[in-house]
Amino acid sequence: MSLEEKINIVKDILKDKKVAIGFSGGADSTLIAYLSSQVAKDTLAITIDNQLMPKGFVENTKKLAQSFGIKHEIFGIDFNDYEYFLSNDSKRCFNCRNLMYSKIEEIASENGFDFICDGNNISDLVIDRPGILITYEKNFKAPFIEAKLTSKEIHKYLNENNIPYSKSTTCLATRIPTNMQITPEKIERISYCENYILANTNCEIVKVRDLEELGIIEVDKANELLIDDKYNNINDELKGKGFKKVALNLSPIDDDECVDIDYENNSFSYKLPFTINLENTKRQLEKVISDDGEKIELGKITIFEDGLIEGHDLETYEIALNRFMEILPKLRRNI
Repeated sequence: MSLEEKINIVKDILKDKKVAIGFSGGADSTLIAYLSSQVAKDTLAITIDNQLMPKGFVENTKKLAQSFGIKHEIFGIDFNDYEYFLSNDSKRCFNCRNLMYSKIEEIASENGFDFICDGNNISDLVIDRPGILITYEKNFKAPFIEAKLTSKEIHKYLNENNIPYSKSTTCLATRIPTNMQITPEKIERISYCENYILANTNCEIVKVRDLEELGIIEVDKANELLIDDKYNNINDELKGKGFKKVALNLSPIDDDECVDIDYENNSFSYKLPFTINLENTKRQLEKVISDDGEKIELGKITIFEDGLIEGHDLETYEIALNRFMEILPKLRRNI
């Protein structure tokens, strides 16, 4: 299926509806908002300001919503009031999305919008992002998943159609490893360091991982830090904020995620980075042939509890990939 055909599927889903969108101004929610502005009966972008986003986050959402000619609501949540979030356990992103989506649901209902969607795409389902369970639980729509659009395809469409979007909309709390306490001081340090690197290089995406005494820099253009020995000034600046050591991850940030499978002899396999809750997954499936507690058999597809998905007797790579993508939204992971 071509990119344009997938986009048309999304337009058909949104057409003539009153669409409320969880809106961050990143690639995914920007494209949803843009398409909705073209075909929906009415569009409401809802931005949650959780005090944990990169500099300029709220202002960027305002500009984008205004440029699309859509309504825009902004609501603030102070996550410092939620100790279970600050404890930063494995459910952090799940708890965060639950709070934000509950408020989005409330705002949408107050404004008479009953079709609520987010920008999750099909490649999000092969990454360790437990917040997707809230999308399912709240019954939010995910048009990009239905159309089998990947991050790479979304970026391609945005760029080809000159649609502006923010490349930096990920929560700063994600820079702190699980089970390390989140504090306002750590968030402030991360924000300062990322803004310093952005201001002194031509990088567009910057993340500073906070491992207490160690700061790890991730950027989209690592060579930028080597020009004119910029890394010396960056090293000094970050150490001045309390890091004892500063490291550079040489693997560039690449958010053009796609979905590829290992395919050979009419078979494929894919190992997901999380385990599968087989009981919850079975409730989403039709025609389960067998279930032995460790795997589910679906004829040509086998789903293993450890996250392995296998397929066989699938004549082409395209058929196998499409079948895999059909299964992904039905999986229910453990957290």
